[in-house]
Amino acid sequence: MVTEFIILGFGDLKELSPLLFLLFGTIYLATICGNLLLVALVITQQGLRTPMYFFLVNLSCLEICYTSNIVPRMLVDLLRENGVISMVGCIIQLYFFGALGSTECYLLAVMSYDRYLAVCWPLHYPTLMHRALCGGLVIASWLSGFIVAAAFQAAMVSSLNFCGDNEIDHFFCDLKPLQKLSCSDPYLVNLVCMNLTALVTLAPFGLTLVSYWRILSVILHITSETGRQKSFSTCSSHLVVVTLFYGTLILVYAVPLAGQVPAVNKTFSLLYTIVTPMCNPLVYSLKNRDVKEALRKLWI
Repeated sequence: MVTEFIILGFGDLKELSPLLFLLFGTIYLATICGNLLLVALVITQQGLRTPMYFFLVNLSCLEICYTSNIVPRMLVDLLRENGVISMVGCIIQLYFFGALGSTECYLLAVMSYDRYLAVCWPLHYPTLMHRALCGGLVIASWLSGFIVAAAFQAAMVSSLNFCGDNEIDHFFCDLKPLQKLSCSDPYLVNLVCMNLTALVTLAPFGLTLVSYWRILSVILHITSETGRQKSFSTCSSHLVVVTLFYGTLILVYAVPLAGQVPAVNKTFSLLYTIVTPMCNPLVYSLKNRDVKEALRKLWI
């Protein structure tokens, strides 16, 4: 019986390990610093204490946890010969990967609903999106990700038997590489995971699409060009973040080629585990006038 796994990572690029360590380490530090700066801005600047930025603080904290679950260990593995990880450690990493990813799906849906209320019901927005509702939506997003979806998924995967090859051709413990190593029938796990994936990703993604469809229909009915640009600017940053997140997830888990070719799978996985968490604070700072104004005040 297998009690530990060997994470191959980027073993076929062993001679580039120092360069990859420098590249990924720099991106990781930029991700942590960028998201912490965004959190500090929202906490210290009075003008950013609105529901949208409250949700953004939670998203930034989530991105820090999300990338920290994978990148530090990946950096260590780049500097050593064998990336050995115990069975328990692998399941824990998979659990937090699924929990944080699920939470992000729900949180992005909540943020799209917030933008829907702000654009479609501007006069009623302060009353509808009150403090208690904001807190409840955030708590529900975190609990849904950690308890309902990811815990059950990790429990199902931990019930698989591993009695043969123990080399994971990936840079972290992901579901698909683990299933390939299992010597037990994965039918039940596949069925449960497919249903959970639909619940965790399709439901919030559907809510996000409906929210932006309603937002777009309202914006198109605005006769003033200035009013139309102002309405779209309130949700453009979030729309970019949603596109980055779901676009990379679809490339990895919905495109057949990505799941079959390890090199392609690793490349696309780098997008949502390393690149996307770094881009989120950049998107909100570069495309948001309030954040740029807060940054200007901070430096002055």
